[in-house]
Amino acid sequence: QVQLVESGGGLVQPGGSLRLSCAASGIIFSIYGMGWYRQAPGKQRELVAAISRDGSTNYADSVKGRFTISRDNAKNTVLLQMNSLKPEDMAVYYCNAYRRYSDYVVGSWGQGTQVIVSS
Repeated sequence: QVQLVESGGGLVQPGGSLRLSCAASGIIFSIYGMGWYRQAPGKQRELVAAISRDGSTNYADSVKGRFTISRDNAKNTVLLQMNSLKPEDMAVYYCNAYRRYSDYVVGSWGQGTQVIVSS
């Protein structure tokens, strides 16, 4: 039912920036939290950033000060601004929705968008 389409990934040099976008449908967007998750080769998927329905945010320690999550309820989108990118940020990035806990997502995992940080 929930459809999530990520975009904005690509190749960037260390220290560069990217902005990821996620378009959601099939849910009443404004009542759900939204999160960005990533999975690097050989690693488990992890939460990168989350934003609740009231706009409060939290970030993984590894990205604090560099990444910013935001949402636009009028457009049913969530964004992830990524600055000062590092090689360890290289991963496939996914978005998903949650109600109370970012661990428990509502949608299925899509194809994501790939971020490549070339050293």
